This record gives sequence, structure tokens and C-alpha cells, in this order.
Amino acid sequence: MPGPWRNSKTPYLVGIMDEFRNYDTEEIVFVKSTQIGGTEALLNMLGFVIQQDPAPTMIVYPSDQLGERASDYRLKPMFRASKVLKERWWENASSKLEQQFDGMHISITGANSPADLASQPIRFLFLDEVDKFPGASKKEADPIKLARERTKTYHNRKIYMTSTPTLRTGHIWKAMEDADAVKHYFVPCPHCGELIELKWNQVRFPDKEGMSYAERADLACYVCQSCGGVIRDQDKPEMLRYGEWRTVEQKAETPRKVAYWINVLYSPFVRFSEMAAEFLSSKADPEKLQNFVNSWLAEPWEDTKLKTSADLVMDRQTDLPEFTVPNWAKLLTAGVDVQESSLYWTIRAWGDYITSQNIAHGQAYSFREIESVMNLSYKREDGSDMVVQLALIDSGDNTDAVYDFTASNSDWALPSKGSSHPMMTHYKVSTVNRPGSRAQGQQLIMIDTGKYKDMIAGRMKKENGTGSWMVYQGCDLEYAEQVTAEHKVNEKGAGGRVVQVWRQKTSHADNHYLDCEVYAMCAADILGVRSLHLQEVNVEPREAAPKQKTAATDDSWLPSGGSWL
Repeated sequence: MPGPWRNSKTPYLVGIMDEFRNYDTEEIVFVKSTQIGGTEALLNMLGFVIQQDPAPTMIVYPSDQLGERASDYRLKPMFRASKVLKERWWENASSKLEQQFDGMHISITGANSPADLASQPIRFLFLDEVDKFPGASKKEADPIKLARERTKTYHNRKIYMTSTPTLRTGHIWKAMEDADAVKHYFVPCPHCGELIELKWNQVRFPDKEGMSYAERADLACYVCQSCGGVIRDQDKPEMLRYGEWRTVEQKAETPRKVAYWINVLYSPFVRFSEMAAEFLSSKADPEKLQNFVNSWLAEPWEDTKLKTSADLVMDRQTDLPEFTVPNWAKLLTAGVDVQESSLYWTIRAWGDYITSQNIAHGQAYSFREIESVMNLSYKREDGSDMVVQLALIDSGDNTDAVYDFTASNSDWALPSKGSSHPMMTHYKVSTVNRPGSRAQGQQLIMIDTGKYKDMIAGRMKKENGTGSWMVYQGCDLEYAEQVTAEHKVNEKGAGGRVVQVWRQKTSHADNHYLDCEVYAMCAADILGVRSLHLQEVNVEPREAAPKQKTAATDDSWLPSGGSWL
């Protein structure tokens, strides 16, 4: 857009630029979709440095060629157009990749030039499109690490890193995961006023037979996840104006490294219909879909080896309604995932050959509610009653409360914890070691969650019947989406070895019900679900084998006594 910079057009960038002036913040990470304003924010911060706080500065682009183009078409035009910057610029003394100003210089370099990255010290470091940087080699260190080294001599250094993500193992996504605080942009719904985060799964468009992709995309809109109100493109500018950055994850009381994440839904230049059209034209082509996930949703693309979907869960509905136990069920188990503000729970029926069906699930707000749900009697189809025999409760969060609760309900509840490393077995029994706790010495179940997620995904793909993983009739979509919120991907581990691990499909996807189902399956394993089919097999006692007659032999040729030699 021509003319001077206006914050009103992209107000979400204001918080990021203000963070640059925060004395406590040393590093800013901006994970974004394409054309959202990450580079423009970089230019504004650079202008602030030149005018307000001059010091040695470096800008790193993926290559020297990109650096030269940025110098010619982005940086120099800005220096000429701004009166205060032009007054400080020594244009005649500057070169294409070395700009001179009053009291400072700006080095412009490519990540493919290690020698340029490892020379004189700098205070301000700007890294643009870091996921396109070349990786480390045996001869040279990682370019980002090389550039960081140059800021060590400044106690008040600032590092700004921005990029569209590529893979989960890419520079920008790893930088966000390592951040002390992560912030997302929330905007008010024009109907209910609730501050919401714009998510792709809330963009809706019709799916009527005979409609072309273009016709479907033209009718796309956003549906508020709070009130269900329909949000149109014309509502977006006002929503952005009154939006705010909110911390969704914080690891330190005073963050030194702050990450910001935003997708294309917030862009004032992109309509909902454009997003829908791009998705519909990309979904059948993995390469195009990767571009949509990276460049539009600002999420990492992953090499998926095992994936489930909410539609698959909905296909696993049986004819039985909620709270009804199938006649084939021989035991009930439960799993509880403990969150800071609530508890998610699930109850599953188990039969021969690890056949199972979810009979109920929900969200509770106290352990008293959990106790009530788990102590109810659940009716089988034939009218007989069944109760939950064992529930495993996640003790990773609110540990003391979980231990107290399981100690009080030790007849049906045990604390559990997911193992941080793969185990030889699916689970192992440990003990609570917390002196002073009522649960001291109580059994603690350590779970290899990856192994049970493999089992759930594999059995979910089986048609309803023996050995399948099923749900009750009328199962809600939220449960289906949470149970399938993760997929199995290839990742490089220590020493470059590729390992397969379960990861959330998107960074903000809820997976609480999946954790609950893992705990419920582990509880069934503890109770011997794998051998249920053997319990009613009548094994007839084997008859003693008849004594075999010794064959008659003619041994008259042997001497009757003494030595026959």
C-alpha cells in the first residue's frame, strides 16, 4: 500500500513492535503466514534503531542474492522516503550490503556466507525467513548460531526472528517451542463480544452435491466458536482494531524470549472465500496441501506415517445410545485427564479380543464430580448392572490433589503418568514416592502412551465388530476431533536417527479425550483384557495315554550269564 506506515491497517503488528522496546525481552520470534507483515515489522524496528538507538546491526536473509534484492527494493527506498532516516544515512559511503549511518552501520548478508556471519560484534540482529536458511554442515556451524555469537558482547542485545514455518523440526517452530512465552492474537466477536482466536476449522462453506469449488468458496464465512454467529469479511477490520495478544503458554516469570504466532485468517488483505478456494484446490495434492498448511495456516507440515480423522471416529458409531453397555462387555475401565481448570473423563466397555466401545465421556470441574460418575451403575442391554472396575487418573498436573483423590478411592482408582521415553513394555507399575502424602507407597502406573496410541489408531481403522474400537450412537464431534488430534510422524532424533513419534496435528489442538482413552486402555490391560477370550474356554481333561506294549524280542542269542565276549 502506498504512503506512510499506518498501524491501523495491521494492528496485530503493534504488540510485536512494542515488544522490541521491552528492556526485559532479548529475543522475539514471529511465526506467521505469508504476507502478514513480518518483514514490514522488521523494517519498522530497523527504522527505530537508526533514529532512536543507533548501534551495530545485522540483517540476515536466506541468501546473498535475496539480501541484495532487499537492499535495493526494500531498505534503500525506505531510507529515502523517511526524512529522519535520510538525514542520518551516509548514502555515498554505503555499499549494497553495508549501509552507513550516524553512529552505526547495517550489515546485510546471506545465511549461505558463514564468513560474513562470524566477523565483527553487533547489538541488533534481524533474521528473515529463517526456515529457508541452509542447515549446518560438517564444515560450518548452523547459520543462526553463528549470527547469535556476534551478539554475545552486548548485555542489551535484541534478536528478531521471523518466518513462515515449514517442518516441525524447522528453525522457526523450534524457536517458538523454546520460547519463554508464546502469544496468540484474540479478537472480539461482533455478535457476542467474546475474545476468540481465529481458527481454520471455524471457516465454513457448503458441501452440496453439484456445487463447484468456486461456488462453495464464494459462500465461505467464519462461525464464532463462542456464540455461533456468522462473521463476514467486512467485520474483520473492526475486530482486528480491538484485538489483543494473549499469552497462551509461559515458562518463565520474566520472559526473555517471546514468541508470537498468527495465521492468514487475521490478514486484512485476504478474504475467507480466498482461503476456502485455496484449501479446496489443494486438499487432494500433498505438495499443494503442504503449501496451504505452511503459508496460510502458519503450521508445520509433517511427514505423517499414521493418521486418524474425526470422520473415522464418527463411522465407528454403534446402534447403542450413550450410557448403555453392550452385552458382550466383560469389564468397564475409565481414564481421566487432569487440566488446570477442569477434568476430562471417558468410560469404555471391553470384551473378547480387545473389542471396545466408549459408553460415556465428558468434562468435570471437580474431583467430586469424577467420583460421582465413576461410582454410578451402568446398564447392559440385558438390564444387568456394571461398574467401573479401574480408572487411571493423570497425575502430571495437580499432582498432590490426584494423589489424595486416588488414596481415598484406592478400590477403583490409581494415579498414572506418561513416560517421557519409550519403554520395553506398554506399562510398568511403580510406587508413589512423596513423603507426607496419603498416597505414599501407592501404586503408580507409568505408561508408554505411544504404544497405546498405536493400538487405538490401528483398531479404529477396523470395521465395527470383533476387535474394533467403537463409540456410542450420537457421539459428539468435539470428542471425535480430540481423539484424533494427533498423528504419528517421522522426526530426527539424537545423532540424526529418524524416529516415529506422536505429535499434535496443530499446535493448539486439544487432545484431552485421546489421553483419557490411553489411560482407559492401559487400565484394561492391567485387568487382563488381552486374555478375556480365554476365560470361558472349557478345556476337557486329557485322557492318559495308554501304555504301549513292549515289542517282543528274541534275545536267545545272548549268553545267559557271564561275559559274552
